[in-house]
This record gives sequence, structure tokens and C-alpha cells, in this order.
Amino acid sequence: MDDVTWGALTLTLTLLGGAWTWYAFRHRGLVSGLRGAAFTLLPLAAYLTKTLRMFTRIADAVTDWAVSLAFNPLVWGGVVLAGVSVVLFVVAGALAARGIGGGPKAVARGSTGKRSGESAGPGELDSGTKGRGRTPTPSGDPELDDIEALLRKRGIS
Repeated sequence: MDDVTWGALTLTLTLLGGAWTWYAFRHRGLVSGLRGAAFTLLPLAAYLTKTLRMFTRIADAVTDWAVSLAFNPLVWGGVVLAGVSVVLFVVAGALAARGIGGGPKAVARGSTGKRSGESAGPGELDSGTKGRGRTPTPSGDPELDDIEALLRKRGIS
């Protein structure tokens, strides 16, 4: 579009905004009228700063993208792959939260490495055991062991 077309578009939007502003002042009050005046000045400001063309280019780009999304099967394949990726991330997070499938790193972090059906051996605590007469098992992390020792010293367990 040339400058005359952009000027006509700006003039039309400004005049429509002016009519809306006048209506808002008359029927809705000062605050609504001032808001209308602020919106009325935006098309003129966008024309003078040459951002009106930028806004229409952005709208054209978004429209082209939406049309290609709706009518291109290759794009739908990408959408399906993105969905599968999201599902895999969610499943991996759920499995990690339950401690399933941690691999060798889970054993190094202090896991006993036993299956859920096996009982605790001598000197080990069962995860459900509570009480004061239990013997502490080292976690393998020296900082965590220090914290546990401080808590036991103060009677917090």
C-alpha cells in the first residue's frame, strides 16, 4: 500500500474513534470518554511512527502461519510430534517422582536398590518404621549425615 492508502486508513480509524469518544463522553461519562480519546489517538500515532505498516505485516504473518497450520498436513505432523514430546516429558516426570526407572544413579544417591517386595535386612530401616529405638543408617552424603546428627542431638527425629 502507498502513503495515500495508509493516510486514508488512519483518517478513517481516527474519525471512527472520535465518534466513539464523543458517544462515550455523552453517555458513559468522563473516564470512558478519556479512554476513548486515548484509543482514538493510537492510529494516528502508529501512522506517524510508521508502526501501522509493521502491525499489518505482523497480522499478515500470523494469518499466513494460521492458514498453513490449518491446511498443511506436514505441519500437523509437527504438531503431533510436539504433543508426543509433551506427553513423554510428563510421563518421565511422573516416573521420576515415583522413583521408577532411575537407573544406576538412583542407587548412588542412597537408594537401597531393593525391589518393593523385599524386606529390610539387619541394620537397615524399613521405610515404614517409626520410633525412637531405631538405628540411623548413613545416607552416603556427608552433609546430610551431619544434618541428621544435629537433629538427633536436639531430639528431633
